[in-house]
Amino acid sequence: MLLSLGVICLVCSALLAVVYQFTKDPIDAATVAKTNKAIAEVVPAFDNVPSEEVSEVELDGTSYKVYTAKSAGQVVGYAVESSAVGFGGPINVMVGFDAATGAIYNTSVISHSETPGLGAKITDAAGHFREQFLGLNPRTFSLKVKKDGGDIDAITASTISSRAFTSAVAAAYNVFLSLNSGETDAESGASKPAETVADNQNNEEESNE
Repeated sequence: MLLSLGVICLVCSALLAVVYQFTKDPIDAATVAKTNKAIAEVVPAFDNVPSEEVSEVELDGTSYKVYTAKSAGQVVGYAVESSAVGFGGPINVMVGFDAATGAIYNTSVISHSETPGLGAKITDAAGHFREQFLGLNPRTFSLKVKKDGGDIDAITASTISSRAFTSAVAAAYNVFLSLNSGETDAESGASKPAETVADNQNNEEESNE
């Protein structure tokens, strides 16, 4: 019996190794393509490959990936990967900044687990919620939902999702500021990435999100 189990384990391990080798490259390629697509959506036109010019910035104990977009050798924008805990789990976003003005060029949702029809509306690029961030300069705008005393209109019945998205954008802006001047000033009332989904649900004040 021990010999049989040993042989089965060895065969299964070998099969897993083979499958991993065959799927690793396609998975890596798909991940890079997804990242490049998100970058292209959030920064001005560029002619370099930002995913190959990535750096990591640590801020308040959290590491962020920053992609530099260039045109004719000049930096035109930065794309920052950021995240915060929403109603259903982590919300990962890409936030792009115009290098010249510091304004938010655009945002893109990389992944999320929010409620369809409610918090999932954060993915609607043409919706009012996401449009509020277009061309916004956080130096003159409070990156918090109005319920927390800020200037952002939350998605109806989806305060937690809206708050998390806004928090991720605020964190990305602080990363952008640290790149340029070493300062940070954007705040938000959202949950920090270290908090759990259960914490968010226990603290929920609205009937849905």
